[in-house]
Amino acid sequence: MTEMTGHRQRRSEKAGQRGLRKVDVKMNDIEKMYESMGIDTEVYAYGKSVLEELEERFRAVDETADYNQLKVLKAMQECQVSEACLLGTSGYGYNDLGRETLEAVYAKVFRTEDALVRPQITCGTHALALALMSNLRPGDELLSPVGKPYDTLEEVIGIRPSKGSLAEYGITYRQVDLLPDGGFDYEDIEKAITERTRLVTIQRSKGYQTRPTLSVRQIGELISFIKRIRPDIICMVDNCYGEFVENAEPGEVGADMVVGSLIKNPGGGLAPVGGYIAGKRQCVENAAYRLTSPGLGKEVGASLDILRSFYQGLFLAPTVTASALKGAIFAARLYERLGYDVVPNGSESRHDIIQAVTFGSPESVIAFCQGIQAAAPVDSHVTPEAWDMPGYDSQVIMAAGAFVSGSSIELSADAPIKPPYAVYFQGGLTWPHARFGILKSLQTLVNRGLVDRSLLKR
Repeated sequence: MTEMTGHRQRRSEKAGQRGLRKVDVKMNDIEKMYESMGIDTEVYAYGKSVLEELEERFRAVDETADYNQLKVLKAMQECQVSEACLLGTSGYGYNDLGRETLEAVYAKVFRTEDALVRPQITCGTHALALALMSNLRPGDELLSPVGKPYDTLEEVIGIRPSKGSLAEYGITYRQVDLLPDGGFDYEDIEKAITERTRLVTIQRSKGYQTRPTLSVRQIGELISFIKRIRPDIICMVDNCYGEFVENAEPGEVGADMVVGSLIKNPGGGLAPVGGYIAGKRQCVENAAYRLTSPGLGKEVGASLDILRSFYQGLFLAPTVTASALKGAIFAARLYERLGYDVVPNGSESRHDIIQAVTFGSPESVIAFCQGIQAAAPVDSHVTPEAWDMPGYDSQVIMAAGAFVSGSSIELSADAPIKPPYAVYFQGGLTWPHARFGILKSLQTLVNRGLVDRSLLKR
């Protein structure tokens, strides 16, 4: 009996040793693959040591993705999405079942009364401009209680003069900056609200700033404060980069409009174009009349052959967003350990997919972006350079070798070439690709002598 037990144990130990050898071989194969793609042993080992610290964080990201995946699935089932919904229309687009059902799905997912989801909305800036221009009238005032808006909105508002801006239509603008700790300046916000204040715009993500991103809870608190002062004020949330990062969306905490781009989180990497406005029925109706024509509104707008991508992209969005989040967390911890300022840091809660890293020099910003481009599946052989991009007040460098041009849910990075020389990294349709891209950015900095190799041994 004892001999048999010992024999079995020895066999088990041998089997276990064979299993370990297989794992070792597999890990060696992965390391060799990284090496064949330009990642040296030191950079790979450093990345691996960072990754070992993040197991618990990644588990929490997966739990959020589970919840949001079921939320999207439930909305699709309740709206009775059918195969017919995946087919498109042409011409005027009257009686477009797929378009109308998709907008009902978005309203359920974002917990709003209605939604406008269209390929005719060209980008996030267009969606925001549409929401503003359709719900503001001459003599109204727009208030931003969270500081300066994203650069491309400056011309929409008229902060920087531009043809067709809100300012040209007699709509004024006022802003209240955030407090030094990133909190709301409630005292000055109350002072800024007047009888002319018609709409408040709340930018969730940081944009080209190094401030913290706002959580859904914080947004809800701000909206409640504003509504106590003036219940009729329209509260619009720029939700770009924030969808599916948390269990809740701004529509659940009182936002009258929630606005975003389909080539960011909610498109799941499959939507080739488009934007959405979800919110109160009257606000969405106003936006529809502005997008098409008075008297036509939501009734027209052919979906062509794009609906399958919109539906499938939304279905995949929670798990794709989770991959991008893991990449952002990994990048934060990796560069934080090297001594760079990162927002948010490697342990803070996440409310969008953007990771800011302040390098302090244009050379490092450019090297980072060129490393991300070199990791792309498309145009990896192209070297991005800073240029005078429309809508920005300084040169901008953008790295995005993507299947959808300019898609921010795919692995990408961009930065204005101006102090404090911070780069903004986002995306990654899969976690393995995000991991490789971040290591490639570090490898590029190391190769150019911008990061000391000795730091990798910390």
